[in-house]
Order: sequence, then structure tokens, then C-alpha cells
Amino acid sequence: MRINGHGHILPEPSQIPKFMKDKKLFWIDDNKKFMRQDNWARPITSSSFFKKEKLNWMNQNGIDHSVMLCLSQLYCNGWKENDCLDTIKFQNDFNASIQSENPKKFTCGFVVQPLYMDFALKEIERCINQLNLKVLCLPTHFLNKKNEWLSIAEKDVDPIYQLANKYRLAIQIHPYDGEKMIALKNEYWRFHLVWMMAQCADTIHLFSLRDLPNKYPNIRTSFAHGGMLGIANYGRRIQGFDGRPDIFKTLEDPRKTLGHKNLYFDTLVHDSHTLDLLKKRVGTSQIIMGLDDPFPLGEMEGVGTSYPGRVIDYAIEIGILTEKEAADIWCQNVLDWLGFNIDI
Repeated sequence: MRINGHGHILPEPSQIPKFMKDKKLFWIDDNKKFMRQDNWARPITSSSFFKKEKLNWMNQNGIDHSVMLCLSQLYCNGWKENDCLDTIKFQNDFNASIQSENPKKFTCGFVVQPLYMDFALKEIERCINQLNLKVLCLPTHFLNKKNEWLSIAEKDVDPIYQLANKYRLAIQIHPYDGEKMIALKNEYWRFHLVWMMAQCADTIHLFSLRDLPNKYPNIRTSFAHGGMLGIANYGRRIQGFDGRPDIFKTLEDPRKTLGHKNLYFDTLVHDSHTLDLLKKRVGTSQIIMGLDDPFPLGEMEGVGTSYPGRVIDYAIEIGILTEKEAADIWCQNVLDWLGFNIDI
């Protein structure tokens, strides 16, 4: 069985509530050419953003089941409370409908916004108990009430982790909104190609320093895009911890969580040699398949030499992975992260 642990799906234009378009929160053109948000627009580069075409795409590429995460555009960072609450409810209800209508093909995630903690905790309860959703999607960073950007691993978010721990949830952490955090001109796609990787690294850094995998032992957390810089700069983080004990005296040694059984990383690292570093750092058992379809930075056919599973295939070819390790990345490791079996 081949399971994709990182995919995305869009509602049909007609499914998006009128208030979202009227307030320019998020909408899709009727011709499905662009998704839009305020003055931002992004081309819809593949028809497999939509359910019917997604199912066809999965069949064509031998993908038996996919984990559909929330849309990064709908993390609702810094949104007004009512807009945030209504939009998140729509996103979660939509994902629940995709899962309930196609349980053999899709496991869907749900999202909450830590800025509005009371609502976030109630929404977790609703999504679990009423919508049967079991994968919590969180951004790497969020805006607090002081208009400060915080990592999702800060203690402010502990009530969410406590409830997730109670329900033994899988969590997926994904970067977004980098251009709002860093005073750099938004050119050269730098926030997708470089700063998203730094966002993951920042949250992995604090995740380790606060020892969250051991503090909340019942949750299993996956970092998008292989954790990227969070893996590559491990040695620098260790030297910093050892060299400045005055800064880290109340925090935990990052060595405690390297390769932790409840920390997972997806395969979307774009080249097999980077995957080799990830394997050496955390072990093959902690790597799950993540295609990030159908974005052009995902493993999509028609983008250079890319196709779904290319990094894994080449890793087998050059001896980085065995056939058994690759099969586990495609299936068993994803199931271990999710914490439940899938009947297809």
C-alpha cells in the first residue's frame, strides 16, 4: 500500500461561503485558474487540487490513500476573531466531508488558531468527537495578542498540546506567512524556497529545547518538508547549547529528542542526498512519504524531472534506501505517525 502523508485539496468555488469572498479572506475564481486572498493571487497549477481530479491523479500514480492537510492560507494568522472562527469551521467541515465521503481514499486534517485559545480547544473537541478528524494541523508560527510572532512550540500553546495528548493525536506542522515576519522584499520566491525551511528549523529548535516529545508522549508530530534546516543545522544548535549555558539553563538538551520515536519528517526534501542526511540524523523509521501535491514545489510530474516518489526511487537506485525501507516510508511509517490503520 502507498500512502501519501502530505497533500492538499481545494473546495470547489461554489463551496466557499459568500462571506469569505465578500471580505476577501479567501476565494477561487469560477474558472479555477487562481486562488485569491485580499490582493494576493496564486495560479492553480494542477486540476488535482480538486476532489474528482485528485482521485484520478492518485489512481494514475498508484497512490492508495492520501492525508489531506489544511490550506496554509487558512491558518488565519492575525485575523479578526469572527472571521477566524467562521473560516476555520468552514475549512474543518469541508475536510470532514472529503474524508467521510471517501474514507478509503482520504484521511483529513483539521486546523485551529492559538490566538483564540478557548475556541481552539472547543474546535479540537468538535473535530474529534463530531467530525471524526484525528490529524491536527498547526502553523510553525502564529501572531499573539501583542502582535508578536511566536513559534507554535511556545508555552502559550501548551493547552493545545495537553488536549492533543489526551486524544493521542497526530500533528502536522507546516510553515507559512514568512513574508509577514521578516522585513525582506518579497522577491525571487525567497519565502517559499528559503525562509519556509528556516521557519521549520525555528520550531524544531524550540520543540527540542522544551522537550515536547517527552512532555506530551501520546502525540506524534510530523514536520513538513523534511524539517530541512532543522536537520542540517543540528550541529550548530548543539554547539550553541553547549557554548551558552547561560541562555539555555532552564531548557533541555536537544540531543534528547534527536531521532525521537514521536517525531516524524516527510520526504519532501527534493533530492536524495538531503534525504540521506535526514536518514542519518533521525533514522528511516521516522521518515514518512510526503508529496505536498499538487503544488509545483511538491513531487509533481511535469516539473523538471519530478514525479510522485522520485526522491525515494532515486535513493533506492543509489543505495541510500533499501526496498524495504522505501516500502515502510510509503506505508508503515505513515500509519505509525497517524496512530491508526486504514482500511482501503
